[in-house]
Amino acid sequence: MREQIADALKGQDADYIEVRIEEREASRILYRGRELEDIGRSTSRGGNVRALVKGGWGFVSFNELSGLRDKVALAVKQAHLVGRGRAREFEKGKEESRLAPVAPVVDIVAPQIRKDPSIVPLAQKKGLLDEYNELIWSTTKIQTSVIAYGDSKKRVIFANSEGCYIEQTRVDLSTRIVVIAREDGDVQQVALSVGSGGDFGFIEGLHQEVKDAAQRAVALLTALQVKGGEYTAVLDPVLAGVFAHEAFGHLSESDFVYENDRLKDIMVLGRRFGGEHLNIVDGAAIPGLRGSYKYDDEGVPATRTYLIKDGILAGRLHSRETAAKMGEKPTGNARAIDYRHPPIVRMTNTFIEPPRQVGVSFNEMIGDIKEGVYVKNWYGGMTSMEMFTFSAGEAYMIRNGKIEELLRPVVLTGNVFSTLENIDAIGDDLAMNEGGGCGKGGQMPLPVSNGSPHIRIRKCLVGGR
Repeated sequence: MREQIADALKGQDADYIEVRIEEREASRILYRGRELEDIGRSTSRGGNVRALVKGGWGFVSFNELSGLRDKVALAVKQAHLVGRGRAREFEKGKEESRLAPVAPVVDIVAPQIRKDPSIVPLAQKKGLLDEYNELIWSTTKIQTSVIAYGDSKKRVIFANSEGCYIEQTRVDLSTRIVVIAREDGDVQQVALSVGSGGDFGFIEGLHQEVKDAAQRAVALLTALQVKGGEYTAVLDPVLAGVFAHEAFGHLSESDFVYENDRLKDIMVLGRRFGGEHLNIVDGAAIPGLRGSYKYDDEGVPATRTYLIKDGILAGRLHSRETAAKMGEKPTGNARAIDYRHPPIVRMTNTFIEPPRQVGVSFNEMIGDIKEGVYVKNWYGGMTSMEMFTFSAGEAYMIRNGKIEELLRPVVLTGNVFSTLENIDAIGDDLAMNEGGGCGKGGQMPLPVSNGSPHIRIRKCLVGGR
């Protein structure tokens, strides 16, 4: 394959060309209620070519690997057309191709697998989910449920016109379980999401978690609803990690920044966004997580990037193109969900670090709260620029320093920058959440992870009755 790609790239009239070839095998299982709705295995093979000419990109994806040189020529032709259009838009001769320099590498990267899901029989996977479904439906007042399981093993070959050639194989699996309870027209739901970057054992042994989720959905039918208003909120590692990812991580993706003048004015490196105890990191170079890899989809080595360091905006996430345009270093964050899409700037493993000094214990964190809210897990949410709204998967009142009654689901909302300033305590119990996936630009769900220690936020707007 390496020689075939090299021959296809030879003599093409472009500033830069890259080729990605992908082979994928996957399995899926879906239950709706008691019924098995879908089960099966699949395989796919395809690839794409990206070509760059005078700042204009051409992109061609394909399922048939024959005639690769013609496919490269077509991408180059597209790039010339786009490049000429950009030249007319800008002053003639001023528009040029800009990519941050990266030393080309030749490497073969084996997957880090503990229990390979691709060798686990489909019947065994179904049998495990059957057990979880039985636990759900043995609980009274359950109206319906959804269990969705998927795994994949993907081998990607990447090569470019600069001499880079990389083969990487990655494994991913995830499960999401949603339980819905109903009584007298009242409906409540609880969700459980887990995932792993190469260990089927990660979704085994969830029997107690599934049982607890079903019982909590029923308990929510009689739970109280918090009175909406400003509270001191304590977030568990899962929800705090989702906050770091959704509310701040996306603002750190540099393709979003350099295309938005308002964000350029806000996201200025060196600007303070929180106390000295606040550090937010993103990096695929952190091993063993769903967002981890050795090279991104442009062949750039993975890094570990401080987005906020000691409360100050210290960095952002880049592709080679955005790094060149903003005069910064590439961070290895160009990712594509599959060969049908070009890589764009994406997060990997995003988390709030524990303080360098001893963090605050959970009991200390809630100890001086007269009336507050303890929120755990996630259910959904959205962001719009610096504004966010998240639904917590689980919530409890805090009264006089103690966790008290279960609450109906609550919504946290606010401005991300003022919220970062209001984080006044960070624990030392960092945990990573590997359930779910990230969506952007029509590419979802991309494997990522996020996490945090427990954090405390003063003056957090909590929606209720």
